[in-house]
Amino acid sequence: MIKTQLITVAVINNVLGGRSLTQVLHECWQKHATLSGQQKGAIQDCSYGVLRFYGQLIEILAALLTKKPQDKNIYCLLLIGLYQLIYSKTPAYTIINQAVSASRKLSQNKKIQGLVNAVLRNFLRQKSSLLTQAEVKETGRYSHPQWWINRLRTQYPQQYRAILDTSNKRPAMTLRVNQRKISVTRYQQLLAEHGMKSTWIWHGALLLEKPLSVDALPGFNEGMVSVQDAGAQLAAPLLDARHGMRVLDACAAPGGKSTHLLELADISLTVLDQDNARLARIEQNLERLRVHASQVICGNASDPDTWWDGKLFDRILADVPCSASGVVCRHPDIKWLRRETDLQKLASQQQMILHALWQTLARNGKLLYVTCSVFMEENKWLIQQFLQQHTDAQPVSLSEPELQDGQLLPDSRHDGFFYALLHKL
Repeated sequence: MIKTQLITVAVINNVLGGRSLTQVLHECWQKHATLSGQQKGAIQDCSYGVLRFYGQLIEILAALLTKKPQDKNIYCLLLIGLYQLIYSKTPAYTIINQAVSASRKLSQNKKIQGLVNAVLRNFLRQKSSLLTQAEVKETGRYSHPQWWINRLRTQYPQQYRAILDTSNKRPAMTLRVNQRKISVTRYQQLLAEHGMKSTWIWHGALLLEKPLSVDALPGFNEGMVSVQDAGAQLAAPLLDARHGMRVLDACAAPGGKSTHLLELADISLTVLDQDNARLARIEQNLERLRVHASQVICGNASDPDTWWDGKLFDRILADVPCSASGVVCRHPDIKWLRRETDLQKLASQQQMILHALWQTLARNGKLLYVTCSVFMEENKWLIQQFLQQHTDAQPVSLSEPELQDGQLLPDSRHDGFFYALLHKL
């Protein structure tokens, strides 16, 4: 247990230093190849948990400390201890003893060990009042940066609290049934036969009552089902790709939407992404589902001259890089790594991609613009600007009732997404 705490300290320290949690954990598993599944689970749970509630935890620590420890490892250890005391079922005395033991590995200074012991025990004595005090500041109450809270309150005055609260919950595990191989109803029955309860959301999306390993899913290796958020599953149906069409999936990795398109229609699909490593994941998904893309290309969507053969596409899916503010429940590090100034940079990049891809779309073709963001700078306002600049672009009304002006706000069933379908006149 001490080993997992020390590794978790290193993980959190790296993320707070500006690195992606996904990447840090990937490197961690490579470095510590002998970790058991249980140890990996403990490290992952604690890392995600501390970052999910980081705003609350730092407010509590500020109240308990006269000054922040210079040793970043000790500070991270205290964050872990607080998270466990608030949110885990482990006995408090075990958490404190393990934290003190871990502090001995991190520092030979007995005062540091005494500090860790005193801070965590003081928290227990004042737990109720400290939790209440942490909510005085909005950053403590919602565990999001203040600029993020302010922006959501301005753009979604009625829903911003629900968005923030949802973003701090554990994500749902949703399946996408490959209806070329099995019906949604039959697959749901198959899950029930294996003791797995699920709820139908829409289209081919089934929400599992309890998350589990993909290896336990019946028919997973045979391509009957994929794991994909229900919100992301709206993309392929909205694009309305039909048999025989030439289709481009730009910024395609890891390939969930690509494979969904191929499940829905017999199309000539070009898959594009600028990261070779991520393209390899797409190839793996195509192989597992036994579907075929006409082309898999490494290239930059904003620079078609380097990869486009000049043949126009009937449909384009543009799932562009974004702030990922709609998927924070899956990636809690995002809210602490993202900066307010990033939004304008991202919007400029999104406009470049959109303008570039538009020239590769045939007349009477359709382009579906997608982000996993809730910020209007990347969504509604960006599309309004694009329409002003392109008189040959006409917005298509979306039939999905869950979308409000193209926006799907995150809730307990799905992540947050934005969709805009554009018809080329």
